[in-house]
Amino acid sequence: MAARRTPKLLQAGARAPDFRLPRLIEGKAGGEATLGELLTGGEALLAFFKVTCPVCQLTFPFLERLHQGTLKIYGISQNDVKDTREFNREFGVTFPTLLDPEDDDFEASNAFGISSVPTMFLVESDGAISRVMEGWSKREIEWLGGKAGVRPFRQGDNVPEWKPG
Repeated sequence: MAARRTPKLLQAGARAPDFRLPRLIEGKAGGEATLGELLTGGEALLAFFKVTCPVCQLTFPFLERLHQGTLKIYGISQNDVKDTREFNREFGVTFPTLLDPEDDDFEASNAFGISSVPTMFLVESDGAISRVMEGWSKREIEWLGGKAGVRPFRQGDNVPEWKPG
């Protein structure tokens, strides 16, 4: 059965749809996570990505820097275990990653209405979406850095202001 496709991208103020996705644990699919479990203890950033996306490759090392702060971050990969494991290794991703591959009809991606990646949702502990970010935005990453209590950019980082996903 194909996942229900939300006609358009969910926006701030909407309720995040629950999901049950496999976790990537030590390079293998293991166990599952639900949205409710991810939100235990506070808000979380859900970052949907595809390993071949150049803008995702730009974004994820900076999300890793944010992960060193107080913000809970979860990557949600639209790829299989092998490709996701290689992406995480290549780009230094250590925050938890879930799998939403094509083989499973992109269940979570469709429920959130995603049509491009990276797309990120800041979801409050009650399930309300408080912010939606598409593509790369230096300003949005700086804002997230303020929430996380870390500086996402270092002297010498040469990053664009904006790039579409």
